[in-house]
Amino acid sequence: MERFVAVRPGAEPPRARRSSFDDDLAEFPELRELVSDSEVTDVFVNGPGRLWADRGAGLVRATSAALDEPTLRELAVRLIALGGRHIDEANPCVDVRLHDGVRVHVVLPPVSTTGTLISIRLPRIVALDLAALESAGFFAMVPVAAIEAMIARRENLLITGAGGSGKTTLLSALLGRASPTDRIIAIEDVAELRPGHPQFVSLEARQANLEGAGSIGLERLLREALRMRPDRLVLGECRGAEIRELLAALNTGHDGGAGTLHANSLADVPARLEALGALAGLSPTAIARQTVSAIGTVLHLQRRPEGRRLVQVGRFELDARDRLRMVTDD
Repeated sequence: MERFVAVRPGAEPPRARRSSFDDDLAEFPELRELVSDSEVTDVFVNGPGRLWADRGAGLVRATSAALDEPTLRELAVRLIALGGRHIDEANPCVDVRLHDGVRVHVVLPPVSTTGTLISIRLPRIVALDLAALESAGFFAMVPVAAIEAMIARRENLLITGAGGSGKTTLLSALLGRASPTDRIIAIEDVAELRPGHPQFVSLEARQANLEGAGSIGLERLLREALRMRPDRLVLGECRGAEIRELLAALNTGHDGGAGTLHANSLADVPARLEALGALAGLSPTAIARQTVSAIGTVLHLQRRPEGRRLVQVGRFELDARDRLRMVTDD
C-alpha cells in the first residue's frame, strides 16, 4: 500500500522507502534512521564519526550517533555481501546493487585515508512522472509541453548534468510517456531506470568475479540490445567507449533513443563527448559528425537551492573546423 505525504509548493514529492532494506540495516539504527527518511536520496559515511545525508538540496551533517571504525567496516562488508560480492584489502573498492535498486559503493583503508567510506544511493519506490516533476517545479525554466513534443516526434535526447541533478529521474519520466507499443531496451552499468512503461526491458552490466572472469560491459550489451529489435534504445549513462556503439545505432534508424552524460554545464558537453570519443578511438571530427546526426536535443539539469531543475535546452552544431559546439535555445 502506498503512503501519501503532503508536498510543500515547489518541493520534490517525498518517497516511500522500502521496508526490506530497513530490515537489512536493523543492526545499525544510525543508518536505518536515514534510509527510512522519505526525503533522503543519498547517505555518505566518510569514515568514523562523519555521517552525511542529502535530501535533494545538498549534503547535511547527520545528527545520528557516530559509527566507530570496526563497526563501520563490519557494516561495509555486510552490505557488499548482500550484493553478492566480496571486499577486503586485496579488493578494497567495490560497487554493488542491492534489491530494489539500492546502490552501495565502499572503499576500505588504506586506499581511503580517513577510514571506511560508504556511499548509498536510494531509489524511488514509485518513479515520478512528468506531471509530478512539473508540480515540483522541475520545468519552471523550460515548459514541459516542449519536452512532451520531443517525445511525441521521437527525437533522440541526451540528458546532461552533474551528479545528483536528476538525470535518471527525468529519463525515467520521459520513457514513461513513450507509446505503450514501443519496445524500450535500456543498457545500464547499474540498473536504476524504472519507467512506468509496459514494454521496458533493462540490461545490466556485470563486473568480473574474483578470478577476473565473467565481466559483461556496456559495449557488448549495446550490441546485444540491437538484436532485440528495440523501438527506443537507451543508454543509462555514457561514460566510456560505448559511446561509439550508441551513436552508430542512433545514426542507423533507431529514433526515440536517449542517454545521460555527466557534465557541469551545457558548454562542457562537447568536450566531454570528445573525451569519450577518444576512448573509443574516434577523432574529434568523427565524434562531432556522429553526434550532430544522432542527437537531436540536449537537456541540461542543475541541482539548485530550490530543487532540481531543467535549466537549458541545446542542440549540437559543427563549427568551421568540423568540431562539436553547443547552440542553446535561449
